[in-house]
Amino acid sequence: MDNNEILSERVSKYIKQQGMVSDGDEILLAVSGGPDSVCMLYIMHKLSREMGFSLRLAHLNHGLRGEESERDAAYVTELAAALGVPLCQQKVSVKAYQAEHHLSTEEAAREMRYAFLCRTAAEYGSVAVAVGHTTDDNIETVMLHLVRGSGTRGLQGLRPVLNRTVAGEGCLRVIRPLLGLSRAETQSYCREAGLSPVQDVTNQSTDLLRNRIRLEVLPMLRGINPAFEETILRTAFIAGEEMALLDEVTSQMKAELVIRQDNVLMIEKIEMQRLHPALKRNLLRQMLEELLGGLKDIEARHIESIIQTLDKPAGRRIDLPYKLVFQVDYEHYLLGWEIDELCPYPPFQGEYRLGVGTETILDGWTVKTEVLPSPVGLDLSESTLVAYLDMDKAGSDLAVRTRTEGDQFQPLGMDEAKSLKEFMIDNKIPRSWRARVPLLFSGEEILWLVGYRIGQSAKVDENTRRVLRVEFKLQN
Repeated sequence: MDNNEILSERVSKYIKQQGMVSDGDEILLAVSGGPDSVCMLYIMHKLSREMGFSLRLAHLNHGLRGEESERDAAYVTELAAALGVPLCQQKVSVKAYQAEHHLSTEEAAREMRYAFLCRTAAEYGSVAVAVGHTTDDNIETVMLHLVRGSGTRGLQGLRPVLNRTVAGEGCLRVIRPLLGLSRAETQSYCREAGLSPVQDVTNQSTDLLRNRIRLEVLPMLRGINPAFEETILRTAFIAGEEMALLDEVTSQMKAELVIRQDNVLMIEKIEMQRLHPALKRNLLRQMLEELLGGLKDIEARHIESIIQTLDKPAGRRIDLPYKLVFQVDYEHYLLGWEIDELCPYPPFQGEYRLGVGTETILDGWTVKTEVLPSPVGLDLSESTLVAYLDMDKAGSDLAVRTRTEGDQFQPLGMDEAKSLKEFMIDNKIPRSWRARVPLLFSGEEILWLVGYRIGQSAKVDENTRRVLRVEFKLQN
C-alpha cells in the first residue's frame, strides 16, 4: 500500500467514524484548486466508488486576484472534466458586496462563498458540502480564537460535521473529511499523484491575522514545544466533547423552560436565576441563535451585558444587534422583537378599594393584604410583587389604580417627591407599560409603585410596630 492509499484509508475511516456520508448521498465538494481541496477531490472521488455516494463540484470565483482567479477557475474546470464530475461555477464581486455590507474582504468572501454553496446544494439536492480543512487549519483556528478572546467554545476549533446557518439562504450541512490530515500530507498526496494544484499568493501576506499566526506565531511556539500542535489538537478535542455535552444539556433545559410567543422567547426569572452561570450563558446563546438563525455579530460582550441585567428591576432592557431586545419584566425575562407589545401588566381601568386582611380580585390581578404583628424576620427580597409597609403610617384607606396626569411620588430613599412620569422614565419602564403599572394609594399618596419601589412615607423602620404585607399576583 503506497502513501496515497494510506491517506485515502485514513480519510475513509474518519468519514465513517464521524458519520459524514451515507450510501446514495450526493456530496458537493467546495474546490478552490489549492492543494487541500484538490487532495480532497481525488480522495473523495476514489471513496465515492467504494462507499456508494456521488459527487458534484462547486467553485466560486471571488474576482479578487485578477488573472490568478481566472487561472484557478480554469484549473478546477480541467479537474472536473478529467474525473467526469459535474461542476457548478459562479463569478462574483466580493469588493462590491464588501462595500455594501461594510465587511472585511475576508468576511465578505466567506459570506458569499457559503451563500453560493448553500444555494447550489439546495438546487441539486446535495446532502452536505465538503470543505478541505486540515489539522493545520484547525490549529490556526484555535489560535485565532484565543487571540480574539472567543472563550471556551472557541477552543474546540473546527468541527468534523456541523449545521451552518447561512443568512438568507437556510441551513447547510458542512463536513470536513480531511480534518485528520495535515497540510504537509495533502501536499505530499498531490505530488505523488502528479497533480499541480494552484498556489494562492495571498496566503503569504501577513496583513491577515490568520496568516500571521501561521507564518510567525506557530513557528515560534514549535520552537518552545515541538509537540505544540498535538497539545492544541488534544485541547480542541476535549473542548469539543465538553461543549457538545453542555449544548445537549442546555437544549433539554431550553425545551423545558423557554416559551416562544410570536417573535419573543420567555423564561421565568426564578428558573433562570437557579442556573449555573455557564448554563445561563449557553442558554442565552441558544435563544439568540434560535431567533437570529445564527450568531453573526453576537459577541461575548452582548451575552455578558444580558447576564449583568438579570438582577435589575422590571422594565430594564438591553438593545442587541439586528434590533433584538432583551428585557426584564415582573416574572419573566424576554428576548425578541416587538417586546413592548408583550407588556406583563394586564390592562385594567378605574379605581379599586382594598380592605385590610382581605383578598381582592382586579382585572388580571389578585391582591392580598394582611397585617403582621411584628417586623422581625421579614424577607424584604422575596418578590418584586410583594411590599412591606408600616401599617400605622399606611392606614386603612387603601386603593389601587393606574397613573393619572400630574401624579407625584416620593420613592424610598428620596427626600422629596418627583413626578411619577419622571420616575418611570428614570427607571426605564417602557412607555407602553406605564399606563398599566398598578399604584397602591393611601388617600392621595402613592405608597407603592407595584414591581418597582415603595414610597418613603410608609417604610418599615425601627419604630414600626405592625406591618402591612401587600402581595399582587398575576391571574392565569
